[in-house]
Amino acid sequence: MVKVKTWELRNKKKGELLKQLDELKTELAQLRVAKVTGGAPSKLAKIKSVRKSVARVLTVISQKQKEQLRMFYKTNRLKKYKPLDLRLKKTRSIRRALTESESNIKTLRQKKKEAHFPQRKYALKA
Repeated sequence: MVKVKTWELRNKKKGELLKQLDELKTELAQLRVAKVTGGAPSKLAKIKSVRKSVARVLTVISQKQKEQLRMFYKTNRLKKYKPLDLRLKKTRSIRRALTESESNIKTLRQKKKEAHFPQRKYALKA
């Protein structure tokens, strides 16, 4: 089988991808048998390209699946939480930081203090 192009895989449906994956795996199994039985060097060199093709197909399948999940969680706002792998990565400290609304909340004591002792206004002589 010829080296698989990723852009071609992205245009295929999931069923076609699974079929192609199955074909590649059977071809890989045949090549491994040929390796054990002492096959031609061309077959031994082909093992690497078939393995890479299998990896490409699996990568495209997982990317498509993740993209569908993203669309599901984007359109379905009723879900409270997103799966961890679909959330924004950022950094640990940014994820742990207070949100804008949480950081703007004032305690009752703070509100009373601001109400009773407002910041003084001074008139400057020009």
